[in-house]
Amino acid sequence: MDNKKRTIIQVITTLIQNANFKGFFTGKIYTGQTKQVCVPGLNCYSCPGAVGACPIGSLQNTLSGLKFKFPYYVLGLLIFFGTVLGRIVCGFLCPFGLVQDLLYKIPFYKKIKEWKGDRILRYLKYVILVVCVIALPILYKLTPFFCKYICPSGTIAGILLSLADHSLFQVFGKIFTWKLSVLVLIVICSILIYRPFCKYLCPLGAFYGLFNKVSVISMKLDKDKCINCKVCYNACDMCVDPSEKTNSAECIRCGKCINACPKQALSMGVKNK
Repeated sequence: MDNKKRTIIQVITTLIQNANFKGFFTGKIYTGQTKQVCVPGLNCYSCPGAVGACPIGSLQNTLSGLKFKFPYYVLGLLIFFGTVLGRIVCGFLCPFGLVQDLLYKIPFYKKIKEWKGDRILRYLKYVILVVCVIALPILYKLTPFFCKYICPSGTIAGILLSLADHSLFQVFGKIFTWKLSVLVLIVICSILIYRPFCKYLCPLGAFYGLFNKVSVISMKLDKDKCINCKVCYNACDMCVDPSEKTNSAECIRCGKCINACPKQALSMGVKNK
């Protein structure tokens, strides 16, 4: 699948997840029945167009309740998405993934593919998953730490809501200023580096990445066809070498390596038993 087709799929899935179009004009959050269902990607519950719930936000809200409740529904749904799709969710279904892809298309004289500290910093998203999404919400009730202090999708949702309802500008405080600074940093980095949020900060990508090696839909390498030319590695913006780690946790399964392979040694489909 070429990049144009993938972008079309990303746009369509983003519109489906944000189908409450009138919310962008009224500034009112949709509260219908579908809001009880989690979407697979990072899409803030508070976005005026959102018709579903964000799984990371839902997980934190369950864990940070006044009475501890095990998040059976949210965790079960996340495991389902992970075991079936893995990080295909990141490559095709996540609205903020689309935002980063579009930002990276902005011309700049030099893009940064690899840099010192990149590999170490990739572990940060796992720390955020464990600490900000799970541990801190359990310890500090009614405080969804990732949503409150980090999530760029939530900041965009706040901006969109305030554009429709200008009175919201009056309640913005230091926390919003902090989150706006985080968003601006991510936007700037996204122009220079391919998907920095996915690589370094996203707890949802960290979770799905744990399932990449076992998910039903996975990457496949025909070792008989592979000539170890590393064309696939050079084509990968996530800096994954599919010829060495075919189902790396860092792979978002965008398909660029499949298109680049001169011997058609790579493919994506249902995992063989």
